[in-house]
Amino acid sequence: MSKKARERRLADTEAQAVARVLRTSPQKLNLLCQSIRGRSAEKALAELTFSKRRIARDVKKTLQSAIANAENNHQLDVDRLYVAEATVGRSFVMKRFRARARGRVGRLLKPWSRLTLVVREREETA
Repeated sequence: MSKKARERRLADTEAQAVARVLRTSPQKLNLLCQSIRGRSAEKALAELTFSKRRIARDVKKTLQSAIANAENNHQLDVDRLYVAEATVGRSFVMKRFRARARGRVGRLLKPWSRLTLVVREREETA
């Protein structure tokens, strides 16, 4: 007596991976995601490998997870995968305070982000 499996949100030629707590602002993460949207999975991995941004390591791990999900769970061809969607969202924001001059306080906001990557298999060209 278990619950019925819910409908799959993605198409049969798609797989996804989600990173829920990434310690960077969504704006900075979105800049990195813009560079990999629409690229083949192989080129996107190369782009992330040689990126100077700190968060690129976590995005690369998420992309590798999406590729592994496509290969192992949905039997998609790894050579034909590309990054169909790279969605960035806000997670929580830690609020901290720093003492300033004359008894005042400076507010520090430490934002966190979430990332959803969807890889899709390209159709064969005849």
